[in-house]
Amino acid sequence: MGHAHTDNITSTYTEIKANGPDIVIKNKKNKECTLIDMAIPSERNTSVKVTEKLSKYKDLEIEINRMRGKRTITIPVVIRALGLVKKGLEKYTDKIPGNTNIHEVQKIVLLGTTHILRRMLSMK
Repeated sequence: MGHAHTDNITSTYTEIKANGPDIVIKNKKNKECTLIDMAIPSERNTSVKVTEKLSKYKDLEIEINRMRGKRTITIPVVIRALGLVKKGLEKYTDKIPGNTNIHEVQKIVLLGTTHILRRMLSMK
């Protein structure tokens, strides 16, 4: 009995160095894929975080387009821990299908931050 050797097999698999996005919306009718990745940084420089998110998923966008034939965009949603948003966030959130209400998202962030602070303060 012979054994199969895998030395000469080439793979079309490309390693993508990114964790998965928080939300993936696939629109089969329009052949579109939307990657939504959220961040709640404590630091003040949200511009760096937005750029980081966009570059982080660029390879994944290209690979989805190549393998699935879907136009893919990444939407970064970055809101600071105290609910502040960078001017111009709407240019990203307006691309999210449905009725995106940034005020509701801010409320969720603030409630999450409050929950974390309460847990931290009760540990002392």
